[in-house]
Amino acid sequence: MLLRRRLGEVAAVDGVSLSVLEGESLGIVGETGSGKSTLARMLLNLLEPTSGVVRWRGEDVTHARGARLAELRRARQLVFQDPAGSLNPRKTVGAALADPFLIHGLLPERAARARRVGELLEQVGLDAALANRYPHELSGGMRQRVGIARAIALGPELLVADEPVSALDVSIQAQILTLLRQLRRELGLTLVLIAHDLAVVRHMCDRVAVMRGGRLVEVAPVEQLYRAPQADYTRELLAAVPRIPSPSPPGAPGGAQSSPSSST
Repeated sequence: MLLRRRLGEVAAVDGVSLSVLEGESLGIVGETGSGKSTLARMLLNLLEPTSGVVRWRGEDVTHARGARLAELRRARQLVFQDPAGSLNPRKTVGAALADPFLIHGLLPERAARARRVGELLEQVGLDAALANRYPHELSGGMRQRVGIARAIALGPELLVADEPVSALDVSIQAQILTLLRQLRRELGLTLVLIAHDLAVVRHMCDRVAVMRGGRLVEVAPVEQLYRAPQADYTRELLAAVPRIPSPSPPGAPGGAQSSPSSST
């Protein structure tokens, strides 16, 4: 897949060739402005490259339109970074989750849609009664769970998560990542995770693609990349990952016998 998108003289994504393997979890990392989100949207036909192609199961879908594009949308879904901004504040949670079925002409009976909405909420760890609530009545983590429920509603094969925890409290981030791992396993999803946090990617992904300035810097299995990064930029990113020192053995200097104020 070779992608190029130009805005004036700026190449948002330039000469990227990248494959996503069925059933894997691929992380795409890089600093803000590196082209990660632009690439994700081209993968899903939300943006059209000015040159190059996007292939889905070997088919060139770069310029897909009409019924074929609708089929592709069902097979490939996006979890947005901002859980609040991705939900219509004037629609209840239930209406937001019912929308995909209405748009694609599925589950025409209201009762069937309501049952499916309840199932989706429970699948992401929420009470089915929340279908009658509005987004502003939910916490950030709950809104992101609703966004994930909407993304899996049509039974997609590929889920692209664009920094799905960066807008959430640290205490909630691990819960959302655990949910994504669980759904990937249960539903047999292929996952593309966009992130700037290499610690998150190491926890979630099989392979990592590193981007900088719209270009692909390095692609490697996650543990290989952590052990022996090839690119200087990758080493810089890894060096910036916070490290928590291992606790010292009891009795050692700074160990269990030191003042409680020395531990966090």
